[in-house]
Amino acid sequence: MDLNWIDVISFLAFLAVVVGVSLYASRREQTGEDYFLAGRKLTWWLIGFSLIASNISTEHFVGMAGTAFGRVGLAIASYEWMSAVTLVIVAWWLLPKFLKVGIYTMPEFLEYRFDSTTRSIMALYLMAAYIIVFLATVLYSGAQGLNGVFGFPDYLAQQFDLEPEAAMHWATIAGIWFIGIVAGAYTIYGGLKAVVWSDLLQGGALLFGGGLVLYYGLRLTGGGSLLDGGGVAGGDVLEGWSTFVRDNEARLHTVLPWNDPAVPWLAVFIGGLWIPNLFYWGLNQFITQRTLGAKSLAEGQKGIFLACLFKLAIPFIIVMPGIMAFDLFGDSILAQTAGDMDRGGEIAYPYMIRQVMPPYLRGIMLAALAGAVMSSFNSGLNSAATIFTVDLYGKHFDPAAPPRRQVLVGRVVTGVIVVLACLWAPVISRFEGVFHYIQEIWGFITPGIVAAFLVGLIFRRTPALAAKAALLLSPVLYALSRIPGWILRAQYEWSETAEGAWQVTHTTTGQAADRFTALVFGYSTMAFLHHMGIIFLVLVALMLVATRLRPLRTPVTYPQSNIDTTGHPLAYVYGTGIIAMTIVLYIIFW
Repeated sequence: MDLNWIDVISFLAFLAVVVGVSLYASRREQTGEDYFLAGRKLTWWLIGFSLIASNISTEHFVGMAGTAFGRVGLAIASYEWMSAVTLVIVAWWLLPKFLKVGIYTMPEFLEYRFDSTTRSIMALYLMAAYIIVFLATVLYSGAQGLNGVFGFPDYLAQQFDLEPEAAMHWATIAGIWFIGIVAGAYTIYGGLKAVVWSDLLQGGALLFGGGLVLYYGLRLTGGGSLLDGGGVAGGDVLEGWSTFVRDNEARLHTVLPWNDPAVPWLAVFIGGLWIPNLFYWGLNQFITQRTLGAKSLAEGQKGIFLACLFKLAIPFIIVMPGIMAFDLFGDSILAQTAGDMDRGGEIAYPYMIRQVMPPYLRGIMLAALAGAVMSSFNSGLNSAATIFTVDLYGKHFDPAAPPRRQVLVGRVVTGVIVVLACLWAPVISRFEGVFHYIQEIWGFITPGIVAAFLVGLIFRRTPALAAKAALLLSPVLYALSRIPGWILRAQYEWSETAEGAWQVTHTTTGQAADRFTALVFGYSTMAFLHHMGIIFLVLVALMLVATRLRPLRTPVTYPQSNIDTTGHPLAYVYGTGIIAMTIVLYIIFW
């Protein structure tokens, strides 16, 4: 699909507005509090939009929609709907505690609760994860999404006479560095305030663009026809919805069997999904930095509740179009990937955009996708720089650094992280499934961090040794749980016997595996959410044993900030309403 001059102008104009507004809004950043927490002056609507815009990226447009394209269907929406419930818990319980202490970063809280070593361990974990897992994945999936929608590899192949594989490689590299440089530029200058203002603009474009894809997809499903060059003629949206629901009855269920390898109901409601959710929305610097910058607890709570409403709506504009792509274009998409469902899923949403979006709206969709990528990237970038400057540089190298030096260090580190993430991003192409890759790799550190925080908050005599043990054991236990499965999958598989029983057999010989191999294969190939839940329970038990054997002599006390921590008077009403809406959605799509 060729871009026309309207597409190019609208895309460049959007980027210019985002950069200009972001730089103007952050023009007076002088202190660390200004640069890293926007002077603690963020209002609820900025917080709400920033939370969503930072969270949603092509990880969702490419990964989540792609997962819905395959066998999982609407069940992947549990990542969004259960996040809304988790955010309510954050607003009610976690945010008040963090604002009362007045922390800049989440590792900083661990020092107040335990000791400086615990703080440093978490800071190092987050720095590594942000660069290798989060930022690199956002760049890679962003470049792939733009390639899929706008055909940049085809353009390079035609202009420079490149083979398709080489054209895809260089288009991806160019996209990675383009996103990194543009998003990094205004993040380096403006800090968190630049990030949240860009999130406001990009988040709006993201939601609008996603809504357009759903709208045109429903029109096509409801009797419309495709136009040459893109777009849909005719069609009725309501009829399209009725047809979509009727034709996908089996795929519009949010509850899958307890042992489903992707989204088991046991993990969703009472198990492992709560671990990454609590970490991501309540303990992850990348997200919590927005709420830590709130001008008051009430503003932070209102911002969180606004984000909850968006989380409930997102499956309708991302997950359902992924399912529609299978119905409408499944054969064509799978033909491009030689029948590979995972790879087909990754290009499903971009392919649908290419087909259903009219030419005059392509620039807006390009802006939405670019905005989604840059919002997530600059948010993670600013958070990584904050952790390095506050938790590592300020703690171990220059504790007496004046405010201007802190800002300078933050800007230099931000630039270095941009380069490292851009260099690492192409490596992501060696893995399968962007969405599950990023979710699964976070599992190395998530159970330990959540255990350290929750046990430390609930039991005020838990010693620092317990927290350090949980943080250090978490990646070891997760590796022992997951890596054998990664290795054994190449040689073994589940197969059904003539009697209807299931057993582990060798993929080549067909012979049943020995009892030990079968046990290891069965455990290590469970859903990673189950492993996260099991490891979390083990770590909590170890911390409680340590508390019993070596408790602190006196309960820990925290410093008190001067932030207004008066809760919103309707916080519990709003939160209860959001939980009720989530329950209704699960009942409808059970």
